[in-house]
Amino acid sequence: MTTFYAEIIGTALMIILGNGVISNVLLKESKGYNSGWIVIATGWGLAIALPVALFASISGAQFNPAVTLSLATVGELSWSKVPMYIGAQTIGAFLGAFIVWLMYKPYFDKTDDSKEVLSCFSTVPAIRGHAGSFIAEVLGTFVLVFGALGIGAQKFSPGVSAALIGSIVWALVLSLGGPTGCALNPTRDLMPRIAHTILPMKTKGNSDWSYAWIPIIAPIVGGILGAITYTSLF
Repeated sequence: MTTFYAEIIGTALMIILGNGVISNVLLKESKGYNSGWIVIATGWGLAIALPVALFASISGAQFNPAVTLSLATVGELSWSKVPMYIGAQTIGAFLGAFIVWLMYKPYFDKTDDSKEVLSCFSTVPAIRGHAGSFIAEVLGTFVLVFGALGIGAQKFSPGVSAALIGSIVWALVLSLGGPTGCALNPTRDLMPRIAHTILPMKTKGNSDWSYAWIPIIAPIVGGILGAITYTSLF
């Protein structure tokens, strides 16, 4: 399997499992309905760990333009490969969002809260405030990239590394996810938001495009700062 297809499949799997657990918790009449934030955080941690374990040896398991751009910035990835990585991640994220919608379509139609419906696709801030949300996403992605580089430097076995990276995301969503839901990934937010815009659902408000720039730009800033800080220190 080539890097391109590994990044498509891995990103799609991440979104299927990650947005899938959100849908299971937020959508009415689902088996996991109203089971809480800890379930979402745990699901997202596992949603990262599994595709990392499957595809790290093929593509490096980036699945995130903020990670890709961060690695290129510090010389860990050739800039010539960046468009291929981001293109694959973009395709995979949309496919994943589409599959979640397809699976949960009857439950989307039974849910009358448009904010909850949007939250199954993209992040929604708990309190409106661009400055606070931007800082939260920068900090979260800083920790993600800094931690992932540290784990990679320890030369753990692939399975241990995948579990530890999943644990970082689990901890981030539990600890820092309150303000924004922790996008940490531009494509994870953008492509499902596009899917929300175009897919048919009975209860669907606007896709909140006035907020969408924050989970795109802030993770890139945070990731690059995390990578620069790590490589400067170590």
